Amino acid sequence: MWRQILTYFYIRKRDPNDPTNVNIKMMHGMNRISLFVFLIGLIVMIIRLIKHS
Repeated sequence: MWRQILTYFYIRKRDPNDPTNVNIKMMHGMNRISLFVFLIGLIVMIIRLIKHS
């Protein structure tokens, strides 16, 4: 799981032996977007918690 997340954020290089087709590329792109949105939301929540205290 962590290796896949590192690959999404371009920290780890992709395995050249992995199968690639349009469906897999689209799925990885949507997963990447959802992880970015989740992290942005988490950061906003932490900032609001700090400012409120």
